Amino acid sequence: MSAAQSQTTLESLQCHFTWNLDQSRPRCLRLRDKLEDMAAEEGNRWLGHTYNLQGFIHYKLGFNEDAKTSFNKAAEAFHELRHADEGPWLLVNYGNLAWLHHHLGDEAESQAYLSKIDALMKNHPSPSQGELHPEVYAEKAWTLMILRGDSKLVVDYFEKAIRMQPDMVEWNTSHVLSLVSLQDHRSTGVEDDLLEKIRQAKEQDPEDLYLAAHYLEQRAKRGEGIEDEAREFARNNFGSLGRSYKGMRALLKVYKCHLSVDEAIDLAERFLNIHPHKHGLKMLAALCYRLKLLLPGNCPPEPAMMDRAISLHEEVVSLYPHSPFKKKIDLATVYAKSRHYQAQAEQIFEELLHSDLEPADKQFLYNAYAKYLNYDLWDFNKSVQYHMKAAEIPEKNHFSEESIRVLEKIRDKGKHPMCQDIEEFLQNL
Repeated sequence: MSAAQSQTTLESLQCHFTWNLDQSRPRCLRLRDKLEDMAAEEGNRWLGHTYNLQGFIHYKLGFNEDAKTSFNKAAEAFHELRHADEGPWLLVNYGNLAWLHHHLGDEAESQAYLSKIDALMKNHPSPSQGELHPEVYAEKAWTLMILRGDSKLVVDYFEKAIRMQPDMVEWNTSHVLSLVSLQDHRSTGVEDDLLEKIRQAKEQDPEDLYLAAHYLEQRAKRGEGIEDEAREFARNNFGSLGRSYKGMRALLKVYKCHLSVDEAIDLAERFLNIHPHKHGLKMLAALCYRLKLLLPGNCPPEPAMMDRAISLHEEVVSLYPHSPFKKKIDLATVYAKSRHYQAQAEQIFEELLHSDLEPADKQFLYNAYAKYLNYDLWDFNKSVQYHMKAAEIPEKNHFSEESIRVLEKIRDKGKHPMCQDIEEFLQNL
C-alpha cells in the first residue's frame, strides 16, 4: 500500500487522532494530571477509555513513548473489563495505535493495526447499517464529556450507542449525567422528568457512587431535607467512597453546600487518614479548607486550621507540577488569609500576572486577583480595574459573569469614585 493510500485510510479511522480534539498545551497538562487521578481510581469502568485519552494527551505533549504505554494499557484494561481478548471496543484503541506508529515512522506496524481494524469491522459490524459501532459512539461521547465538549453532541452519541446496545449500564448512567450537564446551572435543580431518570439510573447502577451522591445534590437543590440521608450514605459507603474520587467529590459538594463546611472538612480528613497518599483526596480536602477561610463574615481561623489549610495547598501544588496554575492561585488565596503569609501571596500573584497565559487563564487570574485586592488589601480602585480586565476578555464563563456582576453592583450603588468609568465600560462591553 502506498504512503498516500495509507494516509487516506488513517484519516478515515474513528479515533482520538481524527476527532478534532484540539487542546492547548496548558489544557493538555491539566488533563494529564486529571487522567492520572482517574486511572488510579479503583473500579473505574471507563479505564480503557481513560488510558486511550491519556495516550492521546501524552502524544499531544510530545511524550510518544508514554503515549504508546498508555495505549497498550488501554488494550489490557479492555481485556480485563470485557473478559475477552478482542472485540469492537478495541476499534478506537487500534486506530490510535495505527496513527501513533504512523507518526513514529513505523509504517509496517501502522499497517498491522489497520489490518486488525479491518478484521474487527468484518467480525463485529455495526448493528445499524451506515452508522458507527455503538462502542465507538460511547467512547466518543465519554471523551467529549471529559473534555467538556459540546454537551448536546455527547447526549446524541450516547443515545445512538444505547439505541443499538441498550444493556451497557455505564453507558446509560453517563447518558443521564450528560443530560444533567445541560441543566446543571439551575440553582433549583433539574426538572422533574430528569430527576426521575436519575433515580431510575441509580437503581439500575447501584455501584456508581458519583451518581448516588449527585442524586442527593439535585434533591437538595429542590429544597428536600437530605442531611441525615447524606450522613447515612457516607457511613454506609465509607470504604467504597475512599476508592472513588468522583463519588467523594460529589458527596463533599453535598456536605459543603447543604450540610456544613465543617462537616465536609471532618469527612475529608477521615478519608485522608485511611488514604493518605491519594492525590485527589488531598486536593478535595484543600478545597474544603479554602472554602471555610473564604466564607463571608467568618471569624479569623484558629492557627491550627490555618496551618493545615496552608500545608495541604502547598502539598497539592507539589503533587501536580505539570498543571500548577490554578492550584497556585488557590494557594495564594489561602496565604492571603494569614498575616504571616501576605508577602508569599503577593509574590505568587505577581509571578502569574507576568507569565504568558491563555485568555481563559488570564480571566481566571484577573478575577481572583481582583477579589484579593478588594478583600485582603482593600485596594478598591485597583480591584475594579482587574474586574474590568477579566470582563473584557471574550470568554463567557463563571468568572466573566462574576466580574460583570461585581461591576454592575458597584455602579448601581453609585458611591464608588470610579462609577462613571464603570458605566462607560459596561456600555461598551
